[in-house]
Amino acid sequence: LFFFDWLLVHNPGAAFSFLSDAGGWQRWFFIVVSSVVSIFIAIWLYKSEPHQRLLRVSLLLILAGALGNLIDRVLWGYVVDFISLHWQQHRFPAFNIADSCITVGACCLVVDVFINPEHHK
Repeated sequence: LFFFDWLLVHNPGAAFSFLSDAGGWQRWFFIVVSSVVSIFIAIWLYKSEPHQRLLRVSLLLILAGALGNLIDRVLWGYVVDFISLHWQQHRFPAFNIADSCITVGACCLVVDVFINPEHHK
């Protein structure tokens, strides 16, 4: 069985706390990367056609997650992670709703690539 816990983790790094102990420069690096990716996704979303529903939902989820984490990083210097899943002694790294949006959006985007390849030429 999986068990769910609430906890508070200040994550100055990326996914799975990658670069969390890098000394501070990673905050600005991730702010720049998140900003550029968000702009790229917003443009892609704007250029997509209304009938491309799965693509648009995918992009919206990824954009929402990226902006959520970007706001945390700009305001606090870290992302607030608060969801923990574990099974027996095995723990999955803490995450937040924005991370979930990015993950679900990316999975939907992969599905869209396979079921609608004409959208991605």
